[in-house]
Amino acid sequence: MADQHRGAMGGGGGGYGDLHRGGERGETQQRQSAMMTALKAATAATAGGSMLVLSGLILAGTVIALTVATPVLVIFSPVLVPAAITLALMAAGFVTSGGLGVAALSVFSWMYKYLTGKHPPGADQLDHAKARLASKARDIKDAAQHRIDQAQGS
Repeated sequence: MADQHRGAMGGGGGGYGDLHRGGERGETQQRQSAMMTALKAATAATAGGSMLVLSGLILAGTVIALTVATPVLVIFSPVLVPAAITLALMAAGFVTSGGLGVAALSVFSWMYKYLTGKHPPGADQLDHAKARLASKARDIKDAAQHRIDQAQGS
């Protein structure tokens, strides 16, 4: 491999023998490249063919299972449909309950961090909103006091 690399980089003696051997190397590399391409193609064809056969077998098995199961499903459908609906509603309830529980825990965790002064994400926005609300409340209080004073003075 080192010889091939040296020959490709021009690191030989530069004589006629080196050129002749370089030509042989090129042919050998082309043959190896063609063999590798053929080997890759054979491997891909084998893998693809086996996967195609397996998919056909699975399709046939699915059709047979559906053919056998259809009468059973039709006979038991008055029981199975309400049972499936009930199970779906129960699963939705459990998923919703879990999601709301996780949300509540994350809110409580954020509140704990905020109240202990650890500055969680979004605390700046909350402080800014609090300051704006306090400012507006003061403005409204001052305006109301001014109107009361005007009403009493009239």
